[in-house]
Amino acid sequence: MVSQFRKTILPTLVILAGLVFAFYITDFVERERPPLPANYEDEDIALEGSQFKGFAFGAEGLLADWYWMNSLQYIGKKISAVGLENLNLEDMRNLNPRLLYPYLNNATDLDPKFIAPYSYGATILPAIDPQQAIALTEKGIANNPDQWRLYQYLGYIYWRLGDYEKASEIYARGSKVPGAQIFMGMMSARMKTEGGSRDMAREMYKQILAEADDERSRQNAELRLLQIDSLDEKDVIAAALADFRDANKRCPTSWSELLPTFQRRPDARRLRIDRSNNIVDPSGFPYVLNRDNCSVELDPETKIPRV
Repeated sequence: MVSQFRKTILPTLVILAGLVFAFYITDFVERERPPLPANYEDEDIALEGSQFKGFAFGAEGLLADWYWMNSLQYIGKKISAVGLENLNLEDMRNLNPRLLYPYLNNATDLDPKFIAPYSYGATILPAIDPQQAIALTEKGIANNPDQWRLYQYLGYIYWRLGDYEKASEIYARGSKVPGAQIFMGMMSARMKTEGGSRDMAREMYKQILAEADDERSRQNAELRLLQIDSLDEKDVIAAALADFRDANKRCPTSWSELLPTFQRRPDARRLRIDRSNNIVDPSGFPYVLNRDNCSVELDPETKIPRV
């Protein structure tokens, strides 16, 4: 009995006691651990993709896919954390997505012909770090000089930066790549005269929506197009509000009261009105009439990101 106790029961009791002790220690550490700054919430990538080159036994493509999929999940979690309603497509630095570029760079180190990470980075990185966006896209062009779409994305980045001359030059270079679409040459010419216009922005995002290699880039382009349409609609509504205020010396009490004013404005035909006579934005949510300053605002629940 004593021998059996020493051989089996005692070790079992020691193991169980250790597990219980470990549980309480872990629970105590979790409760007492001080909060970490935002900069430390992401673990650094331990290995660079280039370090696997020549040692992956032909699996470089699979490893590139792994980095690529992780980049999508990574930025998706960042956006989910703040909520789409708080997302600023012009400036996403508040998400602190410091690992996005390393993920994409590793993917393209392992598979330089993998186009999707280049196009994705070109559409997302300009709102985080434009220089990283330029570096990644130029890397893509260097490794894939026959891919005219990469010139399109590089032109887009410079357009975002307001450098319309450089954007025009990039589009012109891309138009000479065999198989390039005719709009590349047209965009090169338009950049010099219409670079900062809303119509040019709409054309840019329509092209990205049609040509994007990944779902996230397409979603970003769709949101941008909704945003541009909303800006146009808000301009029309603001003009109608000004007409009403000038004629009546006050702000309307509801959208219904403003309808006769819309009927006298040809540009108001593009507006959408629901069954309750509310003017709705491109995502289907009613615009909000701010009577304090007689202006139009987006509904807090709208799917359209704020400018």
